[in-house]
Amino acid sequence: MAFLRTVVRCSVHRKYGLLIDPLQSSSFAKVNLNQTVLKSSAASSTLVDDPSQTVQNPTPKDPLDISFQDAKAAFKSKTNLELIRAYVVYTLCSFETLVTHNMKLMKLAKSILGEKLFIQLMKATFYGHFVAGEDQYKIRPKLERLRSFGVKPILDYSVEEDISQEEAEKREVEASVPEAGDTQIDGALKQYHVEKTFADRRYKVQSARTYFYLNEATCERNMETFIRCLEAIADFQKASPGATYGTGITAIKLTALGRPQLLLQLSEVIIKARQYMTEIVGGEGNVLSHHLKHEDLEAKFDKIQDKESLRKFLKQVTYDRHGVLHLFPWSGIIDDNQELSTTFRVPDLKSGRMIRLITQLTPKEEEMFRNMIRRMNTIVKAAQEMDVRIMVDAEQTYFQPAITRITLEFMRKYNKEKAIVFNTYQCYLRNALTEVSTDLEQAKRQNFYFGAKLVRGAYLEQERARAAAMGYPDPTNPTFDATTDMYHSTLSECLRRIKDFKNKGEDKKIAIMVASHNEDTVRFAIEKMKECDIEPADKVICFGQLLAMCDYITFPLGQSGYSAYKYIPYGPVNEVLPYLSRRAHENKGVLKKIQKEKSLLAREIMRRMFTGQIWYTPKGNYVPV
Repeated sequence: MAFLRTVVRCSVHRKYGLLIDPLQSSSFAKVNLNQTVLKSSAASSTLVDDPSQTVQNPTPKDPLDISFQDAKAAFKSKTNLELIRAYVVYTLCSFETLVTHNMKLMKLAKSILGEKLFIQLMKATFYGHFVAGEDQYKIRPKLERLRSFGVKPILDYSVEEDISQEEAEKREVEASVPEAGDTQIDGALKQYHVEKTFADRRYKVQSARTYFYLNEATCERNMETFIRCLEAIADFQKASPGATYGTGITAIKLTALGRPQLLLQLSEVIIKARQYMTEIVGGEGNVLSHHLKHEDLEAKFDKIQDKESLRKFLKQVTYDRHGVLHLFPWSGIIDDNQELSTTFRVPDLKSGRMIRLITQLTPKEEEMFRNMIRRMNTIVKAAQEMDVRIMVDAEQTYFQPAITRITLEFMRKYNKEKAIVFNTYQCYLRNALTEVSTDLEQAKRQNFYFGAKLVRGAYLEQERARAAAMGYPDPTNPTFDATTDMYHSTLSECLRRIKDFKNKGEDKKIAIMVASHNEDTVRFAIEKMKECDIEPADKVICFGQLLAMCDYITFPLGQSGYSAYKYIPYGPVNEVLPYLSRRAHENKGVLKKIQKEKSLLAREIMRRMFTGQIWYTPKGNYVPV
C-alpha cells in the first residue's frame, strides 16, 4: 500500500530490502536390505540436489525396524524426565473433557497461579513437550540434539492470535470482499466467494494455523517473522559442526502475506480458465494438459471482432513445443507487476468480444496484490541467499488454485539449480493426483526443479461442511481408505518420474517430502523406493513429522540413513497457547497412535530402570546429510 511507504520503520534485515518493525520477542526382526526390514548402506537421504554436499566420512547407521516397535531407537534422544513428561502429557490428552476445555483450563490456571508459575507449569508439561523454546536462540540446544540423532528441522514461529469467533468472522468477511462489493459476474463460481458461516477458517480445523488479515502492516510483520525463521535455520547450519547446508526448511503460509480477497479472485480465474479451455477444445483438466498448438488455438477465434485485443491476448499465451502452457502471462504477473484487471481477458466465442474473467480491481487492490507478491519474493530471495528451503503450506480449496499457481511461478524463477521452493499437496482431495501430475509436467516442460510436500490434509471436515452448505461438489475423498489410496498413488507417480530421470542418467529434478504420521504410508514409501531402485543417497525423498509426535517413526528413520525432519514450533509461552490447544485436540483424535507411543514410552522407561540407566544422558553421533 502507498501509505506504508510513509511509515518510519527499522529492520535487522536491510540486506533483503525489508522495511518493517521487528516483532516483539517474547514384530519384525531386523534383517538385511533385501528383506522386509531395511538397513541403509548409503548416505542419508536429503533434499540437497548438489552432489558436492554429500558427507564423505562414514557415519553411524542403525538397522531400521519398519514395524516401528523399537522403543530404544525411538527415544534414545530423550532423557528419563522427558520420557516421563511425554507419558504424562499423552495420558492427559486421552481425557476428552480436559482436551475439549483445554484453552479455558489453561487460562484458569494462569489466573490462579499467576504469570511466572503458569509459565513454569507449561514448560514442565505441554509447552515443554510440544514446543522447542521461546526464540531462535533458546531453541538451539533442541536443534543440536535433534541433529546429533539424525533429524533436521523445519522451523515455524508458532505465535497465533487468540481472537473470538466474532472478530475472526468480521475480519475475514471484510478482507474477502472487493472494494466494489461482492458482485458476481456471469459464470461466477460461488465456491470462490466468502460465506459468513465459514468465515472463521478455524472451524473444524485442529492441525493447521490460521492467519486473519488485519491490514498491510500486519502482512509486512508476518514477512519479517518468516525471514527470522530463515535466519535461525541459516545460523544453525553455520554454527553446527557436521550440519549440511541447504537442508534446513522454513514453513510459510500465503494467507499471512496478503489480502484473502485477492487469492479468492485469482483462484476463481484459474478455474474459469480451465473451464474456458474445455469449452473451446473439449476435454477436462488444466490448460497445459490439452497440448493445444498455437495455430490451432488461433484458428478457434476467427469470428472475434476486436482483432487488436485478440492479438494482445494471443501474444501473452505461453507455449512450448508441446503446445499451450498458460493462457495468461504468469511470469509477467510475478516478475513485471502486470495488472490483474487488464490481464485476465479472453475472446468469447459466443459474443465475438473480449470478456473479463475477473471483476475490475481498484488501483489500491492492484497495489495490495503487488505487495503480496513482493513479500513472497523477498522471502524466497532471502532463502536462496541463505541456502534454506521454503515450504508453502496448503490451505482451503478456495485459496489453493492461486497458492499453487504463485508457488509454481516462484519454483520456475528460483528452482533452477535445486529445489528451494516446495508446494504442499493435500491428498484427501479428489484431484490431488491430477494436480501433482500436471505440476510435474509443467516443471519438466519449463525445466525447473519440482519440490512437493505430500500430506493427508488439515481441512477435511470444514471442506465437506462448506461444500454441503453452499451447494457445490464435495472436493474431498469419501473415506479414509480412499485418501490413503490417493496419497499412495500420488507418491507412486512422483517416484515413477524420479525413476525415469535416474534410468535416463539425467538430473533427478524432483524432491518429495512424505509428511505423514501414518506408519503404513511411511512403510509404503520405503518399499516403493526399493521397488523403484531409489536409494536414500539419491537425495530425493525425505520424511517429516511434528515435534513430539510419532518419534517412533522419525528417529529410527534418521538413525538408519533416511532423511528425517521434525516440524519445530517455537515462541513465547503465552503466545503459543492456541498452538498447544490444537496439538491437544489433534492427539485426542489419534488415540491409536497415542496408545502406541505410550506403550513404547513405558517400555523404554522400564528398560532404562532395569538396566541402571537412571541418569541417562542422550549423546548422539549421527550426522544427517
